Amino acid sequence: MIETPYLLFLGDAPDQLSAKVAQGIKDWRPENAVGQFRMEGCKADMKLPDMDLAAAKAAGAKTLVIGVANRGGIISQAWKKVLVEALEEGFDLASGLHNLLRNEEDLAAVARACGRTLHDVRIPTVQYPIANGVKRSGKRVLAVGTDCSVGKMYTALALDESLRKMGKKSTFRATGQTGILITGGGVPLDAVIADFMAGSIEYLTPDNDDDHWDIIEGQGSLFHVSYSGVTMALVHGGQPDALILCHEPTREHMRGLPEYKLPTLEALRDTALPLARVANPACEVVGISINTQHLSDEEAEAYLAKVEAEMGLPTVDPYRQNADRLAEALAAL
Repeated sequence: MIETPYLLFLGDAPDQLSAKVAQGIKDWRPENAVGQFRMEGCKADMKLPDMDLAAAKAAGAKTLVIGVANRGGIISQAWKKVLVEALEEGFDLASGLHNLLRNEEDLAAVARACGRTLHDVRIPTVQYPIANGVKRSGKRVLAVGTDCSVGKMYTALALDESLRKMGKKSTFRATGQTGILITGGGVPLDAVIADFMAGSIEYLTPDNDDDHWDIIEGQGSLFHVSYSGVTMALVHGGQPDALILCHEPTREHMRGLPEYKLPTLEALRDTALPLARVANPACEVVGISINTQHLSDEEAEAYLAKVEAEMGLPTVDPYRQNADRLAEALAAL
């Protein structure tokens, strides 16, 4: 187990979105985050106390978590000095990057010498089966997005919270490094061998009570040419009974792909639903989640009303408001 609380390492993150791992932990498990460590040039800020390693240790932090999710998942050489010093200071390290801590021999050597633990949460710990498509009992909902990093995880966590508040049976099923660090378990989907991705989601969401909802954390986007494969594994392996469409309205292009524009919500609906019905013919789109963080209160209210009128579905920002209306839509199925 990864020891808490954490010191969130933001490194030299170029923008707030690059530190989405730290943001997720801070927003959903604030009791686990005692402070943040920012290097020179860092443009992300969790609004937590800035701490050096000694101050964080004195505050009780036990694990330094790399809270940055950069393109390609690389451990920057610029970070190494801090990571080595953290091990020597008595911290464990945790990372969800593709570039594994254990494969960095200098870090591994210091960890061995200091008796510290390196946690690579993107390493699958189970030999997953190939998907078989057999119908499972229980209910499942999946958030699908017009792009990466538009709020699919936040939507799922807020939906789980709303369902529990209603007295419903619900489990958040993490499929990425941030969700795993928040909840303590899940499937690191983008590190699973392709043939077994859909099977890993079947494994993650097994037979359950008929009135139990698995809230599956979405990944990637069917429209993102870099990451559409993980989305398809979720759509088919998850066999969702319901889809929530997720969108961030201020994006000028797909994240990391300046030549690709975001699809419309209508295009997302009309693409995702037929694909979901391959595995579950009864699947329905039940609601829309809009990430309005870059809009004013008035702009957000107007945009949400506009989308709801156009799409004919309950439309909310589940973090700015809550996911109660989405939960009610699920309960009505």
